[in-house]
This record gives sequence, structure tokens and C-alpha cells, in this order.
Amino acid sequence: MDSKREKDHGDAEFEKITAVLLKSRTGEFDLESILFLKFRGLGIHDLGCIGECTSLERLDLSGNNITNLAPLASLRILVVLNVSANRISNLEPLSSCDSLQSLNVAGNVISSIETLQCLQSLRKLESIRLKDNTYNYTNPVCRNSLYRTILLEMFANIKVLDGERVVGRGSDLYQLCKDIDDTIKAGTYKNGQLSEHLDYKPWVEDNYWEIKRSNNAIVEEAYKQFNDVLHECRLLNSRATHMISQTERSMSLKKQPKQYTV
Repeated sequence: MDSKREKDHGDAEFEKITAVLLKSRTGEFDLESILFLKFRGLGIHDLGCIGECTSLERLDLSGNNITNLAPLASLRILVVLNVSANRISNLEPLSSCDSLQSLNVAGNVISSIETLQCLQSLRKLESIRLKDNTYNYTNPVCRNSLYRTILLEMFANIKVLDGERVVGRGSDLYQLCKDIDDTIKAGTYKNGQLSEHLDYKPWVEDNYWEIKRSNNAIVEEAYKQFNDVLHECRLLNSRATHMISQTERSMSLKKQPKQYTV
């Protein structure tokens, strides 16, 4: 009876985020010192005092039973938030998370485009995920045939939507400028000879068009997909190792000479 009561008490501790839970999981004495948190699949439904972790930059609460995001409103420097696979229908508290760049809400119960309008004030938001085909996560709003088009109009700064890089007006402008530069270059040659009287200067430096790597939402998404593939590879490797071990054991038993007792 006592062991059952202790087990129930232990499970209850994970239903709500408390200062004790935060400190035991991170090893930090002050909640304000916590920079990263990963509470995946713990059955949490109450975010409790998580709002006191005002220095949080990355937060993973995926795979829980969360419905209310109100405690996150005070996390003004939060950069990456993953609340996929919960029961969230309202994103309003996130409108004050001014530093948010990447948001994953796939696998929740967000039902309308209007629910997402509160995020338009987040100028740094570069990546939004409402569905994830890897884990078969989605939201009711994704059934809207105009869902993607409307979201791209609402969020002009978005670079990644549902794990796919956005190609919009910016890329068209890029191609236009590139074509103009190529045309100007072509105009400096006559009969295969460089026209010396033309002092050609490109609009931009030679390396301007090269892709610049930075710590943005695209890299974040690529890192996530890499981890997903790596996780699947590890599972396959574990299964293969187990099957090989069973096969070797079976073959070893067959090779052993039979022993007879007199």
C-alpha cells in the first residue's frame, strides 16, 4: 500500500512543473539561471512556475497534456519553443514572447487561422510548424485548402513553414537582380572582345549571392530533421543487432554435439 502511494505521489509531481522539479532536473539553484529545458513526454498538464525561468532561451514541452500556455507569457527572451503533441487551442500568451524565432505547435487542436493572428506581432519569428509528417502530427486548421497561402501572407518574415523552406517574392527579386547583372555583363562584350571604354561595376560584391550560413530557423529545422533520421537509424541498428544476436545463438546451439547419458 505504501509503495503504491509513493508511486502515485511520484507521478503527481510530473503533472505540474514545480520549483523542486525544475531545480532537480537542471541542477540550477535559481530558476532565473535556467537557459534550456527539455520536459518531453512526462504527462505535464500544468506549467506551474515555469514563468519564473525568465532567462529561458530554448524550451521543449512536446508530448505532454498541456492546454494552457499562460505561464509562458513572461518568457521574453525565449527563442525556440516546441509544444508539439499537446492539447493546445489558444496561442495568445505567446504574443509577448518577443524574441521567439522558432515555434512548433504540430499535433495540437488549433482549429482556425484567426487563432494564429496573435503571433503577427512577433517580428523575429522565422519558423512555424503546425504539422509534422514524420510523426503524423497535425492541427484541424491544416485541413483548410488555403491554409498555407494565408499563413504566408500573414507572416511576411517566415522562412520555414511546416519544415519546408518558403520560396516567395524575395526569391523572385533575387533572380531579377541576378538576371540584370548577367545582362550588363553580356553587354560589355562586342564581337567576343571586352569593351574597354565601359567601366563595368556590379551592383553587389562577387560573393554577395553566396548562401550565408547562420544560426537561423532553417539551420534549426535541418538540425531537427537530422536528429529524427539519426533516431530512426539507431532504432534500426538496435533491432538488427538483436536479430543477429538471436541468429548467432540459435546457430551455436545447433552446432553443439549431442550428449548422451548411459
